[in-house]
Amino acid sequence: MLPFSTWKTSKLRKLYQLIVVSVLIGFLASFLAIAIKRITEHLESVLFAKAVQYPIYCFLFPLIGLTVIYFLRKNLFKNKENKGIKEIFESIASHSKRLPIYKIPSHFINGILTVVFGGSTGIEVSTVVASATIGSVAQHKGRYLKRYKTAFICAGVAAGITALFGSPIAGILFALEVISKKFNRIFIVTTIVAVTVSSAILYLLAEPALFALKITTWHLYAIPYFIVLGVLAGVQSVFLTKSVLLIKNKFSKIENSFYKITLASLIIGFAIYFFPTLYGDGYHGIKEIITHPNTNFSIAFFVSIVGILILKPIITSVTLASGGDGGVFAPSIVIGGFLGFFVATFLNTFFHANIIPINFIIIGMAALLSASIHAPFTALFLVCGITNDYTLFAPILLTCLVSKYTAKYIYPYTVYSYSLKLV
Repeated sequence: MLPFSTWKTSKLRKLYQLIVVSVLIGFLASFLAIAIKRITEHLESVLFAKAVQYPIYCFLFPLIGLTVIYFLRKNLFKNKENKGIKEIFESIASHSKRLPIYKIPSHFINGILTVVFGGSTGIEVSTVVASATIGSVAQHKGRYLKRYKTAFICAGVAAGITALFGSPIAGILFALEVISKKFNRIFIVTTIVAVTVSSAILYLLAEPALFALKITTWHLYAIPYFIVLGVLAGVQSVFLTKSVLLIKNKFSKIENSFYKITLASLIIGFAIYFFPTLYGDGYHGIKEIITHPNTNFSIAFFVSIVGILILKPIITSVTLASGGDGGVFAPSIVIGGFLGFFVATFLNTFFHANIIPINFIIIGMAALLSASIHAPFTALFLVCGITNDYTLFAPILLTCLVSKYTAKYIYPYTVYSYSLKLV
């Protein structure tokens, strides 16, 4: 039996190793997330402007992006399909299976190519899997560290989410609610250290909030309307989830890859041509309605918003089913924002509700994300983080809970849990 002093020294050495590895994971994951975010934002804005100016690019850009991704995957990334967060679940569920290191460049490059060339998804899931891979690789660098695979994967995920959205609490909660679903002392140490490093890097680089704005107030009389929005967000999220599952299933039956890519490019292209907001991650559309909200409920307004609410889930599904890299994170935020704007404008026009549209845009983003991934607390802190404002904390929490349980009542699975069930 070891003397107490020797046992204590051994414990301190192991804790030191955990902290050092977690610092490295937080550093690498946050830099990766910031790099993919900045590159995507710049290139997407340039190519989106071209597509608006020359409509033929609405069709060519998705074709180019999906084709390049196909050849990269076939010749450079071992001909392995990127399965998104499902890959993380598979790695955690198996003692022997790990996330191979090539998943970092694979998701980094393919995530950027998908979004900048018009694929209607986002870089969030690509960043999450690449960050998780950093954690997975780190735990293989020492015999003692191998038992903490899940904790290191969660540390990478939490740091990546923190860097993308500027919310360390959202990073930790996403790792807990979606990835691990349980926590212990090792989870707490690794994730807190990783997100602390990520937060410090964000501070040093002065990363701005995604939708920096100032919320002035909210009113108690709007609570019934928040509940209505939560129910509608739950229903809409089920439409998104079922669209992804159904269209992926249909596209999986198309054996000719070039036919699949061409068909997807035509579908995406026509959608972008008629509704340019659908290009890429769609955050530019949310910024537009936040900056210049058109609150006149006209036929044109109805067609444009309903078109986005119907088509965004469809072309997101087509993008993913045809080989694009990404997930439902960004689509949920964008769809939720437009849903909230639609509900507020409708209620103000026909029921004289006198509610604040900007509040419903923000709450809608959180509500639909909560319903889509069944993670209300992640959605709450994430949306407060990307707006850099916590004024709407209470109504967001209420609406997120309503939307999640509405969605679970209608359809108990998310894109993540349904895929895991099939595995």
